[in-house]
Amino acid sequence: MKAYIITIGDEILLGNTLNTNAAYIGNQLFEVNVPVIKTSVVGDDNDAILNELKLASETVDLILITGGLGPTHDDVTRKSIVDFFSTELIENKEVLEDITKLFEKRKRQVTNVNKDQALVPKIAGVIRNQLGTAPGLWIENEQKIYVVMPGVPYEMEAMMEFTIIPKLKDIIGEGQKFLKKKMLMTTGIPESTLYERLGNIDELLQDAKLAFLPNLFGVKLRLSVEGEDEKELQNKLLEVEQRIRAKAGRFIYGIGEDPLEAVVGRLLLERELKIATAESCTGGLLGNMLTNISGSSKYFERGVICYSNAAKVEILKVNEDTLAEHGAVSMEVAMQMAEGVKSTSGSDIGLSTTGIMGPTGANPSKPVGLVYIGYCDEKVCTAKKFNFGDDRLMNKQRTAQAAMDFVRRQLLGISLDD
Repeated sequence: MKAYIITIGDEILLGNTLNTNAAYIGNQLFEVNVPVIKTSVVGDDNDAILNELKLASETVDLILITGGLGPTHDDVTRKSIVDFFSTELIENKEVLEDITKLFEKRKRQVTNVNKDQALVPKIAGVIRNQLGTAPGLWIENEQKIYVVMPGVPYEMEAMMEFTIIPKLKDIIGEGQKFLKKKMLMTTGIPESTLYERLGNIDELLQDAKLAFLPNLFGVKLRLSVEGEDEKELQNKLLEVEQRIRAKAGRFIYGIGEDPLEAVVGRLLLERELKIATAESCTGGLLGNMLTNISGSSKYFERGVICYSNAAKVEILKVNEDTLAEHGAVSMEVAMQMAEGVKSTSGSDIGLSTTGIMGPTGANPSKPVGLVYIGYCDEKVCTAKKFNFGDDRLMNKQRTAQAAMDFVRRQLLGISLDD
């Protein structure tokens, strides 16, 4: 079975909305070993949709469509389905009941426009939508499957998880090869450097596959193996992972989609440590990341934003002579900031950031992207210099990520040199 994903909507074509639906669907299909041959974006135009449906039906045996099922005039997907299959719309009582109950729950009156969404193509089976008004559609025709879903991400995701993927698993049935994957999360190393560090890829992987997936914060390494023996595949994944860790283990902070701040939070909890942050250039991002994790109150004591030199002196007790001699963006000030927030908060760890995010504020000796991250605990007070890029917002995010990794490495006793 091979798949073709069609995303419908002028807002996607115009760049007003990111096409996250196709990414989600592709990932879910990967999990059940259904390869996606192509993904396309089509505007809210009946002829364009019909042309894309014709192309898809000639290419694959599974076509998944999202978008254009809403109640307004520019939502034309349902009409396109009717035209493509030369069918008609009929009222589905279950869908009408779902819509009525949803509006009663929201204490709103059901309008005729909303009632029209209970009209579905006669050829289609209905995928119930418990989160919205537009039902999904399941059509089997000439040994091909057509799945039509709303464009609202959480509605589409619920249909994929609870209806579509289970139905596909049943259809695929026995004899389908197993596909096992594992995602290794890395940070602090560029893609090209990581690739070189891993050495001979063929020897490393043998019959496994490896995809490098870079992003702003690091590189995801997606390992996958395919075969008929599930236990054997798990062992193969483990062997490949161990070979990768032997070469680049210090940069791997987690498995799966766990964010770095969650990993740091667990390390702090396990060691019964509390952390406090003193931020200048990141403006509260460290505190934001830490508190994104439920239960962070058990290890995050406080966060202080000391943007001005006066705040650094008053709140963190940074030495005025140090500021005058070295400047706010310096190794010395970063260490004093970390030491100051640790002392004033009574925490076990103090973490600080100071840097030049740009585009202004730089000079020949201190360019845009220069950052110092400070760290202080009961045994050590240190800081590290970083050089990021020219984009202000990206510099803030990279600094916050680097600071989290700084803490991770310190807690695990991993060298900061690489």
